[in-house]
Amino acid sequence: MGSFSNFLEDEILDHVFGAAAYTAPATVYVALYTVTPTDASASGTEVTGGSYARVAVTNNATNWPASSGGAKANGTAITFPAPTASWGTVVAFAIYDAATVGNELAWGALAVNKTINNGDAAPSFAIGELDITLD
Repeated sequence: MGSFSNFLEDEILDHVFGAAAYTAPATVYVALYTVTPTDASASGTEVTGGSYARVAVTNNATNWPASSGGAKANGTAITFPAPTASWGTVVAFAIYDAATVGNELAWGALAVNKTINNGDAAPSFAIGELDITLD
C-alpha cells in the first residue's frame, strides 16, 4: 500500500490538466519511518539520530523501473548508513525531493517491518522491497 503525496498529486493534476510543467527531480531521497506517513508532507515519524540520513538515489529507470498495474518499486538495493543508535521498528518509507525537509513525493508501507538497533549492519532494502502500490 502507498500513495502519492498531496504535493505530487497537485503537480500531476496541473501537468495533465492545464499543461503546467512539472519536472521530476534528478535525485530523490528515501526516508524511513517508525510511524507511517500520510499524503501530507511532514506526517508520520521519520527516523532520527544514530547516523540516520535519507539516502540519495538517482532518479532513473534503473533505480526505479517502469511501473506496472499501479505499482512502482526500487530496481536496485537501497542501503542506509549503519546505525550508531537504535532506530526502532521501521514500518514505512517515503520519497522526497530533498535530503532534509523538502516535498514528500510518495510513501509506502513495508511488507515486513524491520527493527533496526545500534550496532546492526547497514540496513538495506532489496530490489522491489520499497513498493508503492496506488489505489
